[in-house]
Amino acid sequence: MALIANRRSVMTLFSHPTCPHSHRVRLVLAEKSINVDVVDVEGPTLPEDLIDLNPYNSVPTLVDRDLILYDSRVIIEYLDERFPHPPLMPVDPVTRAQFRLALYRIERDWYGLAAEIEEARDRKTANKARKILRESVLASAEVFKAKPYFLSEEFSLVDCTIAPILWRLPVFEIELPSVQAKPITQYAEDVFARKSFRASLTELEEEMRA
Repeated sequence: MALIANRRSVMTLFSHPTCPHSHRVRLVLAEKSINVDVVDVEGPTLPEDLIDLNPYNSVPTLVDRDLILYDSRVIIEYLDERFPHPPLMPVDPVTRAQFRLALYRIERDWYGLAAEIEEARDRKTANKARKILRESVLASAEVFKAKPYFLSEEFSLVDCTIAPILWRLPVFEIELPSVQAKPITQYAEDVFARKSFRASLTELEEEMRA
């Protein structure tokens, strides 16, 4: 395993071009202007390196010399600590814990529902997940309204995690009510306009809102 990793002098990310987990890692990389070799992984045939490096054969997988990481939340926290500027997590332990809890909840709830929508075998199951995700996003409207970014005055890992889901709402066939969702829509427009967000998009992701 170490020999395979050592062949790569530049950090490598194995990434699916439409996966929200991969997208949030790409967004963190772009936000920090990290030099990385992105390997697109889609379809049933996986690169041999990925099979050798990751026992779960999953993406995203990050290779940084001898280090191999294959959980998106672990990856983004590692990147924030490995490349501290700009910082994407607060220094204060209490606020940091609150951000980590927000990351956990968004990943468990929103990412979980997104996966249910994408993997649903029938319309009824997909519609149920759509309804729950729509209501959950709308329930956070006041939080989006309170500060420029989610729970913060500064862009953070939480925003890097939220943005891929909001970007995919049209693909999930979820439409938010214009008045009630105004803080969410404004937040999304501000984040989507960031140079780093535009840089994080694959061609297939750009087509989601073409």
